Amino acid sequence: MNTIVTLDGVTKRYGKLTALENATLTLGAGEAVALVGHNGAGKTTLMKLVLGLIRPNGGTVRVLEKDPAGRKGAQLRRRLGFLPESVAFHSAMTGEELLGFYARLKRAPHSANKALLHQVGLAEATHRRVGTYSKGMRQRLALAQALIGTPDILLLDEPTSGLDPASRAQVYATIDRLRASGATILVSTHALAEIEPHVDRAILLHQGRIIAAGDLASLRKNARLPTRIRLKVAPCSTEKILTSLHSDISLLHRSADRLDLAVAQTHKLDLLLELAALRDMIEDLHVEEPGLEALYHHLMSEVPA
Repeated sequence: MNTIVTLDGVTKRYGKLTALENATLTLGAGEAVALVGHNGAGKTTLMKLVLGLIRPNGGTVRVLEKDPAGRKGAQLRRRLGFLPESVAFHSAMTGEELLGFYARLKRAPHSANKALLHQVGLAEATHRRVGTYSKGMRQRLALAQALIGTPDILLLDEPTSGLDPASRAQVYATIDRLRASGATILVSTHALAEIEPHVDRAILLHQGRIIAAGDLASLRKNARLPTRIRLKVAPCSTEKILTSLHSDISLLHRSADRLDLAVAQTHKLDLLLELAALRDMIEDLHVEEPGLEALYHHLMSEVPA
């Protein structure tokens, strides 16, 4: 995988406040990465460093092997798309005029703007003034401007903020499509359960420090959180099932026809084999691995106060 973005020991301070400290990471071509952390953790600062809008106090930032804050930063930024968390557009311009303005800034052809507006569900609002748009419509317009010029790198800061479920699904479909085309995508979001299927890795930030990074499998392995197994069983069979199990399990919930169990990753297969032998008493089984949200809360809880 080609490395597209590199941060090496990057620190950024605003006066006495350290917004990012000794951050090291790489982003590859065709990779979508979730940037996760509380408000003020340093996510937006990291994105601004990649964009070259600010310079680090220490360390180096390289985007496509160039310094984004260097002399050729403006030229480099034409290959980047950015969706900020808070969007502010001129209310008197139409959607079409606004995309035309940003296309001129990026020296991109205007011919694709109509398709971009259609892609984000604004085809019917092309000639309406932006001041008449709802918050969700303005957010979708901001996504359209980020996609101008088919960027190699896409930075999305809370891209689904203010969107309804159908519009959020459109955003995730766009992420999937661009990722498949080879674009590099960095997404800052609090919607952890929703973004999980659409990213390859996650980077967790806390008070300006990267406290964990990796794919979900490696994060699960390091966190050692248990797997949850939900069973729907034949009525009045829960006691017999529990006494038949030899694996090291925790009982989370029990009713006449349901059992919720937790088991360590190292004993998961043993438990599943035992349950398979009891299939006559089990009507349904669901395995629930720790998701990104559970991993985030667990890792945050282990950070020293």
